[in-house]
Amino acid sequence: MSLDPRTLALITARLDDAERNIQYVRQALEEEIPSNKIPSLATDEVSLPQLEGERVIEGVFDGQNMQGNDGEEYPVPPNYASKSKLVEGDVLKLTIEIGGALLYKQINPVERKRIVGTLTVDDTGNFGVQTAEKTYKILLASVTFYRAQEGDEVTVLVPEHGDAEWGAVDHVIHH
Repeated sequence: MSLDPRTLALITARLDDAERNIQYVRQALEEEIPSNKIPSLATDEVSLPQLEGERVIEGVFDGQNMQGNDGEEYPVPPNYASKSKLVEGDVLKLTIEIGGALLYKQINPVERKRIVGTLTVDDTGNFGVQTAEKTYKILLASVTFYRAQEGDEVTVLVPEHGDAEWGAVDHVIHH
């Protein structure tokens, strides 16, 4: 059985949503029950080391991920990036909690400008917004959140200065 690129992209988005929901539920549980009181499946022979404390890392959003000031790349949940309208160049703070939960916070947004274009889908199922200047990549989470369809008019946010590959969907006008 072969899936078309759009169906595959939608399935991938749903899996991302499910993983993110699991992360939120785990975080909520950890806030209610101290991590040392949560039942574990680990035996004495196979136990995971306890983390000493939470870590805080700052970095720059690249359209999909945060490039940390420690040289590492950290995946930003697509729903958070989409709903927060993160733009390439935004500075984020990542808190890695004792229980392993990842909490992102935008701490220094770049100056933005709005550009209007048309929603497109390429041969591999990737979404973009074609403007007079170029085609900006956009997150699938934004497409599903706004229920956008190919041909819709889309306003994207991009950095005011410099060149960007990615745009953040600001709003959609359905056709």
